[in-house]
Amino acid sequence: METAEIVKVAVSAAPYSIDRPFDYQVPAPLLERALPGVRVTVPFGRGNRTSEGIILARGSGEKLPRLKPLEAVLDDAPVLDSQGIALALWMRQRYFCTMFEAVKTILPAGLWYRLREIWRLADGLDRSGAEALCGRMKRAGAVLDALEAHGGSAELETLRDLCGDEVSATLSAMKRTGAVICETAAQRKVGDRTRRMVSLAADAGELLSLGEGRRISPQRRDVIMLLAAAGCVPAQEVCYFTGVGMSTLRNMEKAGLVTFSQEEALRLPPPRDVPPGPPIVLSDEQQAAFSQILSLTRSQKPEAVLLQGVTGSGKTQVYLRLVQEVLSAGRTAIVLVPEIVLTPQMMRKFASYFGDRVAMLHSGLRMTERYDQWKRIRRGEVQVVLGTRSAVFAPLKNLGLIVLDEEQEGSYQSENAPRYHARDIAKYLCARDHATLVLGSATPAVESAWRAEQGIYHHALLRRRYNDRSLPQVVIADLRQEVRSGNPGLIGTSLQAELEENLRRGEQSILFLNRRGSSRMLLCGECGYVPECPRCSVALTYHSANGRLMCHYCGHSQRSSDTCPVCGGIMKHVGTGTQKVEEELHERFPDTPILRMDADTAAGGHEQILSRFEKERIPILLGTQMVAKGLDFENVTLVGVLAADLSLYVDNYRAAERTFSLLTQVVGRAGRGARQGRAVIQTYTPENDVIQCAARQDYESFYRGEIRLRQLRRCPPFADLFTVTVSGTEEGRVLRGAALVRKRLRQLCPGPENEVLGPAPAPVLKLNNRFRYRCTLVGHNDRATRESLSCLLKEFASDRANRGLNIFVDCNTME
Repeated sequence: METAEIVKVAVSAAPYSIDRPFDYQVPAPLLERALPGVRVTVPFGRGNRTSEGIILARGSGEKLPRLKPLEAVLDDAPVLDSQGIALALWMRQRYFCTMFEAVKTILPAGLWYRLREIWRLADGLDRSGAEALCGRMKRAGAVLDALEAHGGSAELETLRDLCGDEVSATLSAMKRTGAVICETAAQRKVGDRTRRMVSLAADAGELLSLGEGRRISPQRRDVIMLLAAAGCVPAQEVCYFTGVGMSTLRNMEKAGLVTFSQEEALRLPPPRDVPPGPPIVLSDEQQAAFSQILSLTRSQKPEAVLLQGVTGSGKTQVYLRLVQEVLSAGRTAIVLVPEIVLTPQMMRKFASYFGDRVAMLHSGLRMTERYDQWKRIRRGEVQVVLGTRSAVFAPLKNLGLIVLDEEQEGSYQSENAPRYHARDIAKYLCARDHATLVLGSATPAVESAWRAEQGIYHHALLRRRYNDRSLPQVVIADLRQEVRSGNPGLIGTSLQAELEENLRRGEQSILFLNRRGSSRMLLCGECGYVPECPRCSVALTYHSANGRLMCHYCGHSQRSSDTCPVCGGIMKHVGTGTQKVEEELHERFPDTPILRMDADTAAGGHEQILSRFEKERIPILLGTQMVAKGLDFENVTLVGVLAADLSLYVDNYRAAERTFSLLTQVVGRAGRGARQGRAVIQTYTPENDVIQCAARQDYESFYRGEIRLRQLRRCPPFADLFTVTVSGTEEGRVLRGAALVRKRLRQLCPGPENEVLGPAPAPVLKLNNRFRYRCTLVGHNDRATRESLSCLLKEFASDRANRGLNIFVDCNTME
């Protein structure tokens, strides 16, 4: 029996419904390089179309004629080691994604290749010989003309532009006659920085599924896949990596697939320019927490600890000391923060103590910068990685510590497949490397607090602010009284008086409103008409800066009008956003400099805005939740929450938790220096328990009330909520598909512990011209449940009746 070297390959072209490791034979010329962890190109499917893949394992086996051979090896050395392959397999089982999707999430975007199909005349043939082989084949002449015009060879996309979308079938027929051959070229994705940024307008899976109804070109598919993995990317880099032109991106914007924004790439300050940090002096309380956690890191066992400390209690100093000790023991550390806006300030602190041993990873960096940092980390030149969610995949060896700062934040959960949570990945890594996971927060997720209470996590407490500084004095202002007294604005009497006092003292203030734009919507006072997004079931938000109505979901924009297009009545502005508040502030304080930081202004760079606020002592900083977390300015003594109710009464079981966390965090920005801090919380429901607890910074009372409600409602941590979302362009088909999902879920997950709810419309029913309905499975996130849901997804995808519909699963979604 003749044997051969056989590799198991995860193929990028394999959808979830058929995803598995595929066997391929290794040709003799590739034997030395075809190792586990290298990317390869392979023929896949009936048409043997070239696809990218990664080798998972290699061994010897019987040589079978039906086994296809590898086409090429793309890497000189493995880009993923055995631990990385094991992590990808674990993610595939847990997050309902393909193996290749998991691999692409783990690896940096700069490593990917773009595969190009290049067609040319067969060796030894000229134009007349090719014509003789093709005979009277339709469109063959046009293909030969195009090849001749391009010097004898051309990319598939070029031929498609010249000869039409049907050229693929013509080329395949010509290949069968021997007239032309196809070669595949792979190009590494590395690009330049630009200020114009591109991001997806919706979930990648939903955008790709549009192709079921109307064809999405491979070029557009490349753009969508790139943005799904890399986030917000400079437009020039997208063009370079995928081969599309700016005109294609503009057409994709018009089609609602991508959105444009202006953004400066963050620049890393060289460590040598950061002065060394002073010796870290811990308070008695900090020292006790530090010693408790340090003993866990030395136990050489996987451990998790919740470090709960009031705002300003000095959690960052504890992190720094822990990292120092972990590094001195010859191990490495990862420190995660929830927002890009927090990374520059945190980076300066860590660079002052660890110099060039620390690297920063987040989506605000250029791909080339992220790729270079990844190479440094992989070579062992870096011992500390600081970054946002994706930094948890940094290829550090011998991990000793992972820190999730503000661990309750929803930004730690990915919105695209694989829909992982950084906390889960961190737990896996700590279990693998016998490391310690530190979950830091002033307002822990209810699930984390419950696990600490049950003894599943260790618990370390910081009850007082560093240097015994007092918490801010909080005033709850009733906005109903402001309305009765004839004040229609969002700056109430109490808040205005406090702002005036701060201006007199020369101290700074932060104002928080979690809604950007000028007005929530326009409304016709005569007929009640409200301009809505043509692609989403939401009202358009008015932006006074450009006089346009914009959709904050898909990016649609249109010019606003003062008159109603239906009846000609006068349009009224309803609701308030940050732009409107900025105008109101300028009216009330005409000579006072004001900075606004939201998704519209921060496109120019978060760090520049915060640097101006700190260095120029700008009196007032107004912003969305970007200003609520982690910022530390000594001269800020006043915080104003303009509308505390915005996130409280929404359709999500986390609404109370999010509101409490936001209010507590933003109030905690005040009084972090030597002077007493003050806060004004404006609300229409001052008697609400959540707002009362946030004003007192009383997490314990909030937790006690919330955990009772969670238990009654069977919400996490007492059960897990799997959300199965079906989307499509026809609402009736989507609803029918969701109803079938409900029926099948009840069959696959019987028993008293499991409950199936729905189908119900998503909070935003129509998003980017796709209707979305959801079914919810209340149960437990165990292997049996995940296998049942995996079976459901594969059945749904294989059913011809569901063509054009997209389905995906989230567990305990943060949405």
